[in-house]
Amino acid sequence: MTTLQDADLLTAIVTPFDSDNHINIDSLKTLTEHLLAGGSNGFVIGGTTGETPTLSHDEKLALYQEFGQIIAGRVPVIAGTGSNNTQETIDFTNEVAAIDGIDYALVVVPPYNKPNQRGMLAHFTAVADQVKIPIIIYNIPGRTGVKMDAQTVVELSQHPNIAGVKQCASLEEMQYIIDHAADDFAVFTGEDAQTLTARVLGANGVISVASHCYVKEMRQMYDQLYAGNYQKAGQLQRLLTPKMAALFMYPSPSPVKAVLNAQGLAAGGCRLPILSLNDKEKRSLETALGLPANSLSTQDLSIDL
Repeated sequence: MTTLQDADLLTAIVTPFDSDNHINIDSLKTLTEHLLAGGSNGFVIGGTTGETPTLSHDEKLALYQEFGQIIAGRVPVIAGTGSNNTQETIDFTNEVAAIDGIDYALVVVPPYNKPNQRGMLAHFTAVADQVKIPIIIYNIPGRTGVKMDAQTVVELSQHPNIAGVKQCASLEEMQYIIDHAADDFAVFTGEDAQTLTARVLGANGVISVASHCYVKEMRQMYDQLYAGNYQKAGQLQRLLTPKMAALFMYPSPSPVKAVLNAQGLAAGGCRLPILSLNDKEKRSLETALGLPANSLSTQDLSIDL
């Protein structure tokens, strides 16, 4: 099994749809190879950016099977399996565990139910105890309505079947987790703007949305950091940060899909309740990204910093 220990730039990949709103596997293959060539060295499939809430049970299984074959063991693959129903999460995660090429399961803090810390501990412990694949905790309070405390993450890091966390919270909380978690516990920021700082603090890296559009620049930023060129790495992060923010100025993944479509990567539209960008929104996004006017209405866009 491939591991997370050598991965630092993971893309939370979109789910491309065709004109009939079906999953477009050919476009997924093209996009995946584009991201690998640019410097992504791991993926989350079926996460928030993958519009998982709009995918049926069977669609998710088919998507994961196809993606496992596309990657074929080249980099780690994390598949989204979490829900706000503990038993359903266990059952579905074990279905996904049987798919070749899926290395880890991404299990979100239960949304909507709003469990307390004791409930979160019980939920993740029950899942980890009963599934046949290592799990990654997904702590994203902006979407779940409740935040897992750093101390709770640290306690769960001791479980032998909990391999890491995708953490969307403050850098102070991330520091605490890095300092106190089990030695083999992988810590990834889920906030693109924290990409450089999280790595400097000792995190494994980032699970990124912006890498769809700026994968080469983000890879260069880490490479500059590793070479000791801290000023260049910092300059790249400063240039990227407002563009990363712009990719969330409308409900994700509609901005990223608009850019990918303009690049000819055929990500397609979004499924309701997320709408694809209209012309006015595209113009606003172009301005925020520093792109030429009407460039998001083409299929030959080339973007850079």
